[in-house]
Amino acid sequence: MIEQKNIQSFEILVNKIENTHQTLQAQSIKSVSTSLTIRNWLIGYYIVEYEQNGEDRAKYGAKIIENLAKELKYIKGMSKSNLKIFRQFYLIYPQINEVVYSQFKLTNQKSLTVSDQFRLPTKKLLNSSSFSHFIEFIKIDNPLKRLFYEIETIKGNWSVRELKRQINSATYERVGLSLNKQEMIDSIQLKSEVLLPKQIIKDPYILEFTGLESKVKYSENDLEEALLNHLQDFLLELGNGFCFEARQKRISIENEHDRVDLVFYHRILKCHILIDLKIREFSYADVGQMNFYLNYYKNEISEKTDNPPIGLILCANKNSTKVKYATAGLDNQLFVSKYKINLPSVEEIEKFLYDELINLKKGKK
Repeated sequence: MIEQKNIQSFEILVNKIENTHQTLQAQSIKSVSTSLTIRNWLIGYYIVEYEQNGEDRAKYGAKIIENLAKELKYIKGMSKSNLKIFRQFYLIYPQINEVVYSQFKLTNQKSLTVSDQFRLPTKKLLNSSSFSHFIEFIKIDNPLKRLFYEIETIKGNWSVRELKRQINSATYERVGLSLNKQEMIDSIQLKSEVLLPKQIIKDPYILEFTGLESKVKYSENDLEEALLNHLQDFLLELGNGFCFEARQKRISIENEHDRVDLVFYHRILKCHILIDLKIREFSYADVGQMNFYLNYYKNEISEKTDNPPIGLILCANKNSTKVKYATAGLDNQLFVSKYKINLPSVEEIEKFLYDELINLKKGKK
């Protein structure tokens, strides 16, 4: 009897490799995501444990997290706001100790309350939700409402964007008021956005945790990118104390992410200078955005010896060039005087921008 050979084709080979890659890639991404979530929970646990039992905790008082953020600033993602989130994460999800207790030999477990008993299996919740999902969950004060969104996120494999959309559209309340609740939930799940592995890869928290660099292009077009390149060189060539610090500096607050185009530190003024470039007309909304950046830097980044940060908004189009300094809070007259002497004048920057726009549009580099 002739033995039949297993029939193969090139197409089958391609499909096998594709399926193997996709399956194992999804597993590895899920593993990284779960590790990040557990790390953040443990950080929250350690903070609370120190607050309760630290021998020298009285020395730091209410500034434990603030001082911790300064000591850990070399680690990405350890800002004061993030450390507060990690602490809150531990307090709201004590049940995660079931997964980490034996491995990390935790000594101070938060006891479960009656309401904690009405919860999802911990492993299922961890396997189905990224840390960005948990940030949205912990914003919800009502435990039953939180449980609803946890369940629906798992059932529908919701992305973080979809979860936010459902929360903001009051899905929990609308389902509660509906006569046929199951029918409404089914219709919502049918239209919802499903989480894909590539979305997890792009999660800023994952990128920070793994040390990968975000390659997402935030500039609106090539003209803006070219202007930023020339502007960076222009300010450094002035030689007035500008020290380049960051490009497209990410600021993260409660799962919302923004970017400052250019960040310098001025060694004479002893402060950060934040620059935001818009290839369009100036808008009052730009001031609000810059004010947010300035407040963040003042509270999260600046040292005690630093002066308040300065914001520079550059708006340009083919018809006009506008420059605006955001100097809110600069009430020290000596500092204001220094600031006027050591920064380029508005006219100087306007001329630079105008000339650069003309040259770039003519194709000159």
